[in-house]
Amino acid sequence: MSGERHSLGAYRDVLRERDFRRLWTGAVISLVGDGSTWIALSWIAVTTGGVGSLTLLGVCFFAPIAVGGPLAGRIVDRFSRRKVLVADSVVRGVVMLSIPVYALFSQVPLGYLYVVAALYGLLKILPIGIVPAVIPELVPKRGLSAAIALESVAASAAGLIGPAVGGALIPLIGAHGVLTFDALTYFVFAGAVLSMRARLDRPPPVPGADAKAAASWRPVVRFLRGDPVMLVITVTFSLFNVAMGMLVVAQPWLAHERLPGGAAMLGVLVSVLAAAEVTGSLIAGALRPARRPMLRIGLLQLVSGGGLLLLLGADPVLVLIGQVACGLPAALLVVSSQAVRYERTPEELRGRTMTLMRTLMLGAVPLGSMLGGLLLDTDSYTATVLVMAAIAGLPGLLSLLVRDHAVTGAARPAAVAAPTHGKAD
Repeated sequence: MSGERHSLGAYRDVLRERDFRRLWTGAVISLVGDGSTWIALSWIAVTTGGVGSLTLLGVCFFAPIAVGGPLAGRIVDRFSRRKVLVADSVVRGVVMLSIPVYALFSQVPLGYLYVVAALYGLLKILPIGIVPAVIPELVPKRGLSAAIALESVAASAAGLIGPAVGGALIPLIGAHGVLTFDALTYFVFAGAVLSMRARLDRPPPVPGADAKAAASWRPVVRFLRGDPVMLVITVTFSLFNVAMGMLVVAQPWLAHERLPGGAAMLGVLVSVLAAAEVTGSLIAGALRPARRPMLRIGLLQLVSGGGLLLLLGADPVLVLIGQVACGLPAALLVVSSQAVRYERTPEELRGRTMTLMRTLMLGAVPLGSMLGGLLLDTDSYTATVLVMAAIAGLPGLLSLLVRDHAVTGAARPAAVAAPTHGKAD
């Protein structure tokens, strides 16, 4: 990576790649819709059923990822990724649109809200696993770091714009109108994928392996278990996302119970966190790779967790500063870890590896939502913040323990052996 450019010009060069630009733009639009949807759904829940319904909604929104991930792993390396992305977008768009359509004829019960949230969570892992897996096909090697950063920026920027849009639109067009907007963004993303020239076929199979091997988890699990760096990244980021799940519940609770502004304040809270993540992602993409990236990752995670301590006391200014102090280093460590994952993962396992790791990481979010909801339901806000900060930051110590196992320019780990023929789990 010594010949790679490390400046904002690298972003310009990568966005000149037609197919990457279309995929990235469509993803940003779709993710903006997702960000506004969470605001709409969570506001309906907290104003209709209180914090208990908010907790259940968070579980329904994120927990199905743990089920969808294993199913998605049998798809992402076995079928055309273009067709999977389009089908996922169309189905989720229709599902989300069903809520405002339902509302035209009757009041939407909370139970149906939970069903839609669960279906969303079940399918969400498909683009999360596929998009990063196809990036190396769409950009030259010298632009890979910038493309990785832009993928992170897409999610963060959408989190910045989406909640602000949702919070601003709810008083104007209602929560159901916001969900209609989200449905339309799915269809835009499907159109963007269809307009790409790249076929986004499944990766070439391992020589000598049959078709079922492309759906097996065994080589992926074997690879992760045998690579201490990949294992530590999976564990520490999963724990970090438990804390982020607690924050997801804490934000609407704060806006409703402790801070002024209601739904608009909720949009501000989520948007400020996302703005910090966008800034961190842009900085990460312009930096040279660290020679010992796990050292950088561990220190950043400690700083990010410590930033959450500023939420103690529920002072509006300190809450906003705390989210910045958490979000900016969090984005830096995410981009740094993604580069490590690309470097260490064999191409034939990339789709499944990315899917499995992100399934485990995102599957930890509902655990945090449940924990945060239980603590907040007993009005234990101080305990919530302390637990959240500890879970977010302290696992960074594990990354420091393997700091010498991942050195930029070192030999890449040997690829795992091909899976046993005819067997799939």
